[in-house]
Amino acid sequence: MTKHSIHEQKAKPSYPRIHLMAAAACSAVMILALTLLPSPDATATKTVRLKTNIAPQEPLVELAEELVEEQLAEAPAEPIATYQWQDEKVRNGDTLSHIFKRVGLNSKDVYDVMSGDGDVALLKKIHPGQTMRFAIEEQQLVALEYVMSRTDSLLIEREGDHYSADMQIKELVPYTSYAEGTIDSSLFLAAQKAGLSEGMTMELANIFGWDVDFVLDIRQGDSFRVIYQEMHLDGEKVKDGEILAAQFTNQGETFTAIRYESADRGASYFTPEGDSMRKAFLRSPISFARISSHFNLSRKHPVLHTIRAHKGTDYAASRGTPIKATGDGKVIFAGVKGGYGKVVILQHGQKYRTLYAHMNNYAKGVRSGARVRQGQTIGYVGSTGLATGPHLHYEFYVNGAVRNPVTVKLPHAEPIPKQDKDAFLAIAQQMVGQLSTYAAAMESEKVANLGQ
Repeated sequence: MTKHSIHEQKAKPSYPRIHLMAAAACSAVMILALTLLPSPDATATKTVRLKTNIAPQEPLVELAEELVEEQLAEAPAEPIATYQWQDEKVRNGDTLSHIFKRVGLNSKDVYDVMSGDGDVALLKKIHPGQTMRFAIEEQQLVALEYVMSRTDSLLIEREGDHYSADMQIKELVPYTSYAEGTIDSSLFLAAQKAGLSEGMTMELANIFGWDVDFVLDIRQGDSFRVIYQEMHLDGEKVKDGEILAAQFTNQGETFTAIRYESADRGASYFTPEGDSMRKAFLRSPISFARISSHFNLSRKHPVLHTIRAHKGTDYAASRGTPIKATGDGKVIFAGVKGGYGKVVILQHGQKYRTLYAHMNNYAKGVRSGARVRQGQTIGYVGSTGLATGPHLHYEFYVNGAVRNPVTVKLPHAEPIPKQDKDAFLAIAQQMVGQLSTYAAAMESEKVANLGQ
């Protein structure tokens, strides 16, 4: 789909508004048709890119009007000042003096710049590969631009007899996209076919990670739908944005998550009814680890060769893999404990306790009395104590009684606050409707193609 760049090089010609509206309406029809056409190698997964903040049920005329208004509003502003730039790449071992010397400046120029106003101290943190742009007139530095990234730069300009620095930040433009997929072997392969990045796939797994174990629970035929944002600059994607809404169907059960952000609590994900997707505990303390031994109170011990209760779940992972606290809590023990080897025990309020054993080492700051947050790394996988190889042994206690960590019912985190409930429900209804509309459009297109 063609994006509307906000950085055009030439002025756009002026056309009558009615002509623009007609052209935009035709473009909108073509865009919707083209984005719904299947790609040759994507029978179970497709991606649609949409204009930001356009609901699928909006009339086509309204869509045309918004496209026209966007075009008219995106006329490029005249630059305040223009310079003839000379670009220099920062090399390994470079200092400001080295770079200034290459463009014909001296140490006094460096001193004058570093004595200027604003964030000139950022020039002390230059890195190889970055760009410095110099504007020199009559052997005098009039401007310097330190390009730190595609979006951030520091512009230093001469004002009379001194220099002044000002941060320049280019605003990224969000574009809303939709993708869906059906899992044949793994979530990552299905997401890749759907056009999702690895980071976006991890975020999708994190959202549903309290309800779905993506190692143990995934089955062929499971599916996902996701509405998300991509951040663009000058018509090109720069990075992933946020997941706005998503659905994941696992073994016939569908979970739906809606993103909601409030000024006092930040952003989080909730069910369409307003319950938090986040549970008080993560289902697994290691991301994407294989379960090597299940909870079994009459298991034969692999080292002692006697019947001995296996009061937890073992996760096989390579030595040094980070271990996460499954819930907010307090460290009540961090040390060596018999056959457990190096172990950490966390207390979560009055009712819950978790145990993590056979660690190779503890994370920095993890000691008795320390407070930890859910998802915080508390240690690393090892094979200390009675262990045949590197793995994590994880136990979960409720009111002092051991429970199966895989099947125990986990308590929910706090739901949407009462004062935000009405606003959230309106957003949730809209996003669930969009997920259904896009999915129905995809399905209709597949049926139409089968008939051809």
